[in-house]
Parts: sequence; structure tokens; C-alpha cells
Amino acid sequence: MSIFTFQSLAGGFLDEDLEHFNKIFDDWCIQFESYEDAMDIMQTLENEETIDIVEITPLTYPKYFFSSLQGTVYATRQVEDNIICVVEPSMGSSFKIAICDLKTRTVRLTKSSYKNMPNLESAFANFGDKF
Repeated sequence: MSIFTFQSLAGGFLDEDLEHFNKIFDDWCIQFESYEDAMDIMQTLENEETIDIVEITPLTYPKYFFSSLQGTVYATRQVEDNIICVVEPSMGSSFKIAICDLKTRTVRLTKSSYKNMPNLESAFANFGDKF
């Protein structure tokens, strides 16, 4: 479940028109099924030295694969067939842990809220034990 795309060294993802960069990876960005396909196209681009080929996966970019995941994602890890995310649902709110199911593409937030990092880090690190 990987997608390859082009990313500017400044951080944006190349749009399908091969001219503009988007801040957020979405369906309008150019996408490749393999690294080799991406490399073939990259060699035809101007300024290819300012562009990297990056792999987009549910672990590295969960908001693309789980459209119902809202807020800012700070950390991810995989536990079995789930991507576990540390999420701030809205700016200034308490942190939550989101469980993103890779099979069903559903997202659910845990009921617990975390206001400080030590409690959140402990819950996140030990989440697989409770799952």
C-alpha cells in the first residue's frame, strides 16, 4: 500500500501538471506505483536536483489514506493491522489517540484525553499492550 511521488526540497508535493507544488499531498499530486516509474519521469524534469522521490504510506502520511482523520497528527506507529496516531483534533485541544484500521479504512478516537506529553507518550508507547 505504497505510493511514490515527487517532493520539493522545500517540502511541497508536485502537482499533476508537473509545474506547481502543493503543501499537502492529495489526489491532485502526481503519483506512481513504483520507484522506477517515478525515476523515469523525474529524469525528464528541469531542476531534478531540487526534487526527491518520496514514498507515501499509511504510516508516513495517514491523513491521505484515512480521510476521516481530522486534526494535526504528531506521531504514528503500526500495531497489527492498525495505524495508531497521536492527534490534536483542533488547535489547543487535548491530545487523543486515533486508531486507523488498515482493512476497513475506519478511524476511531479513544475516549481518553491527554493534556501533557509524559502521559501521552506512555499511553502511545504501550498502546499495543491494551489492544
